[in-house]
Amino acid sequence: MGRIVLQAFITLDGVVQGGGGPDEDPSGDFPYGGWALDWDAEHSDDSDDSLVLDWESRTEALLLGRTTYDIWARSWGVWDEDAPGLEGELTRRYNRIPKYVVSRTVTELAWQNSFLLGPDVADEVARLRDEIDGEIRIWGSTELVRTLAASDLIDEYRLMVYPLVLGTGKKLFPDGFPHQRLTLESTRPLASGVLVNVYRRG
Repeated sequence: MGRIVLQAFITLDGVVQGGGGPDEDPSGDFPYGGWALDWDAEHSDDSDDSLVLDWESRTEALLLGRTTYDIWARSWGVWDEDAPGLEGELTRRYNRIPKYVVSRTVTELAWQNSFLLGPDVADEVARLRDEIDGEIRIWGSTELVRTLAASDLIDEYRLMVYPLVLGTGKKLFPDGFPHQRLTLESTRPLASGVLVNVYRRG
């Protein structure tokens, strides 16, 4: 049986939108695209990369909403697998593992090893968790996270908390998010100033 693990770059005020680049998710005229990337560039530390590599070595499948899938397909889906360092290693891994996508509008997926889930998302994801050994990773996909949380299907929240307050943007836990009772499994400060908190279902 697998475990569904959400990973997120998140600010102190709970924003998860557009951390990876200025064009990643500009919806709602979001003005701070690339905030996590910018912070990492200014406060880079090799321990951050090694931590992400350790996490992703356990990933046996990706679970993505449509917007996040589109972002990843045009980045990890086309980047050079032979690129040095973290980019090449993650590109190779993401290309090979299955990617399960939740969408009401998409009918075809171009990125290799990508599969559309049916309309009953909670049942489909519960089935995947029963069938897949290892971690099923969610990145971003705030609407999908909310849907899964309503059915108590997220086993772990792995949050990289950046010491930033943006004051605007999509939040991981907006008003109306399903009630959750979580246990703090671990906390780890990184040299970059990012705090890594891991929470599991209580």
